[in-house]
Amino acid sequence: VQLQASGGGLVQAGESLRLRCACSERTSRYMGWFRQAPGKEREFVAVIKWSGGSTYYADSVKGRFTISKDSAENTVYLQMNSLKPDDTAVYYCVASRAGTITSQARNIDSYPYWGQGTQVTVSS
Repeated sequence: VQLQASGGGLVQAGESLRLRCACSERTSRYMGWFRQAPGKEREFVAVIKWSGGSTYYADSVKGRFTISKDSAENTVYLQMNSLKPDDTAVYYCVASRAGTITSQARNIDSYPYWGQGTQVTVSS
């Protein structure tokens, strides 16, 4: 599975960005985003289930970020609104194993497939 992410950039606090991730084949059950801020561990952001479209968000982004999918294009989007300086990080597109269960959807170990990362910088 190859993942290609795009859409990062530099914005001011309160502004918006949309990330895009295209995958080469849709064999995963979940697809979405993790992020890593300088000096911190990678953390869960949001994922979506290909079948049915169930979504899961980190508490820190709930209400501000929206994940969506285009099944015909094997593409997932992350609309990020009301961005804060704390959202500054490298955002990684991820895809899960085919058999990942819901209780493991937020677990980094469920995601063996990672894209190259895209930088999001939010200035205050």
